[in-house]
Amino acid sequence: MNAEFIAMLDYLERERGIKREILLEAVSTALLSASKKSVSASRELRIDINPKTGEIRALANLVVVDEVANPQDEIELSKARKIKADANVGDIIEVEVTPKNFGRIAAQTAKQAMMQRIRQAEKEMIYEEFKDRAGEIVSGTVRRFDRSDVILDLGKFEAIMPQRERVVVEDYNVGDRLRAYVVAVENGIRGPEIIVSRSHPNFVRRLFELEVSEIADGTVEIRGIAREAGYRTKIAVWSAKEKVDPVGACVGMRGSRVKNIVRELNNEKVDIIRWSSDPKEYVLEALKPAKVKNLAFDTEKKSVQISVDEDQLSLAIGKKGQNARLTSRLTGWEINIGRDTSATTVVEQKVAQAAQTLAGALPVTEEQALALVKSGFTNLEGLRDADVQDLVDILAVDETKAREIHEAVHRQELVQ
Repeated sequence: MNAEFIAMLDYLERERGIKREILLEAVSTALLSASKKSVSASRELRIDINPKTGEIRALANLVVVDEVANPQDEIELSKARKIKADANVGDIIEVEVTPKNFGRIAAQTAKQAMMQRIRQAEKEMIYEEFKDRAGEIVSGTVRRFDRSDVILDLGKFEAIMPQRERVVVEDYNVGDRLRAYVVAVENGIRGPEIIVSRSHPNFVRRLFELEVSEIADGTVEIRGIAREAGYRTKIAVWSAKEKVDPVGACVGMRGSRVKNIVRELNNEKVDIIRWSSDPKEYVLEALKPAKVKNLAFDTEKKSVQISVDEDQLSLAIGKKGQNARLTSRLTGWEINIGRDTSATTVVEQKVAQAAQTLAGALPVTEEQALALVKSGFTNLEGLRDADVQDLVDILAVDETKAREIHEAVHRQELVQ
């Protein structure tokens, strides 16, 4: 067993980089626990391992007595003097208590202890290698599923993508090659865990940093990002250099750069907008392609009331309110979007005014005058071309009343 044990120590020290002292300590601790059941004397028991020969001995500190009452703790004086010639009653001497079958116990225990220490050392290596890599993108293969969590094979190590970090519209299969964002490296009860994500907003940020050289070198900065993973992302970019178009740099020639990112995100929509320190400009940019008519800011509540034309309303709000939500997250302002009623109000005022004029000049009620205006007869001049039957149809009156109104129109013409 000794030669085999030494060979194992040499291999682990050379190939796995685990120091011999650490392995010997692990084996010694495991043997100490295992040997307490098989060693007759166990007072202050310790295990001694020769690092060169691999010889393993069990040693105990026993009390010298005339007559042994407790074999676990005591040794007879005559036996003690064979070990130490000047031993006296009451002395404590170290005695080898290695049992006959200790080789078999030692072999099994040493193997288990070293395997356990190897696993522990590998976990420590995982933590040491990845503890400073939070925020990076890694590539891995889907190895298996733990309930709804995805386990990725990163090569030497495994990473876990919890259900909360998955993209709801993405399906994963064993063997799929994925890229993911390292959210954290947690040193928990079960050892180090590499937590990765494909739904985190910073996954998109890192993809842009890797794809767009101007972002990598600091020429273009990402000033804000808002994401609903799997559906849509809004990213605000800015450059201190006037000659640099930050949006164009991110889009790339014929959209090549953003296309690569969209492909990685499984066709998630990505809106790239120009960041501005002016809240009005920033909100207008963030809401594109919707066209805004009016904005009213409430700085105390940090909210903005936005008015758009009827045909722009659904575009501004977005599917299930998505565009408005992402704009709010990106800009930091609460976004309230409504129809622009200013044009409608002006038209209504003009209609009411025209109806009032007709009601004052003709023998009709205000309701009848309003019906005439809505039918296109907004003034007396227009009514001159109407015949009696037109008035019957529009006002739902008899022919006598219609003729009375028709004659009143022409009298007004003579007066004018």
